[in-house]
Amino acid sequence: MESINGTAVTNGALNGAKVVVSTSEVHQNDARSQRKAFSAYQHTIYMNGTKGVLPPLTTNPNGWEAAAKAVMEPRDFDYAKGGAGAGETVQKNRDAFQKWSIVPRMVRSNTERSLKVTVLGQEWLSPVAIAPVGVNKIFHQDGESGVARAAGALGLPYALSTFASESPEAVAAAQDSTSAGGPAIRWLQLYWPQSVDQDVTRSILKRAKDAGYTALVITLDIFSMSWRPLDLDNAYLPLYKGASTALGFTDPVFRRKFKERFGHEVDDDVLKGALEWENTIFPDMAHTWHELEWLRQNWDGKILVKGIQHATDAELAVQAGVDGVIVSNHGGRQYDGAQGSLEALQEVALAVGDKVDVLFDSGIRTGADITKALALGAKAVFVGRPVVYGLGARGEEGVLHVLRCLLADLEINLAITGVRNVTDLRPDILRRSG
Repeated sequence: MESINGTAVTNGALNGAKVVVSTSEVHQNDARSQRKAFSAYQHTIYMNGTKGVLPPLTTNPNGWEAAAKAVMEPRDFDYAKGGAGAGETVQKNRDAFQKWSIVPRMVRSNTERSLKVTVLGQEWLSPVAIAPVGVNKIFHQDGESGVARAAGALGLPYALSTFASESPEAVAAAQDSTSAGGPAIRWLQLYWPQSVDQDVTRSILKRAKDAGYTALVITLDIFSMSWRPLDLDNAYLPLYKGASTALGFTDPVFRRKFKERFGHEVDDDVLKGALEWENTIFPDMAHTWHELEWLRQNWDGKILVKGIQHATDAELAVQAGVDGVIVSNHGGRQYDGAQGSLEALQEVALAVGDKVDVLFDSGIRTGADITKALALGAKAVFVGRPVVYGLGARGEEGVLHVLRCLLADLEINLAITGVRNVTDLRPDILRRSG
């Protein structure tokens, strides 16, 4: 390993060339780079190139999946990539973006641009948040903490999954360790709690509040496991290996109840503990909207619901008192043969966007994708698989690179298409092309 202007460099990754392996920069004080917060990453890459330094991963979003596949364990990669059934919904999530084309405008005086948005009353530096994805440790040893550190470094909100492989306290500490622009924004995703064990849910909510999680994301579309052929062919569910049990296994109430029932600690029988955690989270019971009242009584932060694909469901969620809705089909992992998530966005935004914040998830891969989702009514978007692929390929460094690429791509896309602020995006910048 050698150093170029204080930047650690190694041989590897891209065609055997020198590759940056830290987040420090060549020409950190370059005036042009300082002027454009996110798009400066493009200039940094080119300036690094004058010293023979290449990016840690490809900047092409279509190449991130292959980069992860090349180094990950096959069954872990399949778990990240896989969808429900034949994968039709996964494909439609991407196809939906191709049906809209951006119409650029010229001579718009947009030299100075802003990606800032306000979501749930908080200002975000950009309209990008990290989606709740579980079992990060199977993708890379950096796990959720690595993702959280990348989020903190860029000032991005992070939604932690119920099925994370690290505790909410550990992830919160990791995000805070790199956050320099004020308090880190983090939310906790929960599978819809059931009345079968409210004591455990109360404990989780208290822990989340104490660790600085300010909102709950209640996932609506998974009260039972979907049919996932890639995982079935591998006979592989990470939960049963203990890879997604951190929230439960570190919870004092869950641990106490487990010991009372089975006579030993949960760590002494990981499979039995995993099955008990699964039964707590997924008791295979249907829900009614009024059940959200219990959460309101026990949580004084914001509440969003994730999994909305129909305007009527969005309206019912608003009537139930939620603060935000996330238009999502779980990245195509929960049901096959469905519409692309983007197809549902505009009608949901028109139905409830004047009452609550509407966010979007499922299928984001590029800055242009983010532009389209914002123009169709989303306040912000969640990024899932690209983050996982960056993590799988190069750990925390890969996550940071993928996110910086997306943010730079978005800001540059706004510049070239004549947009000054992301909050100015409206449907009239798009044309339906298919």
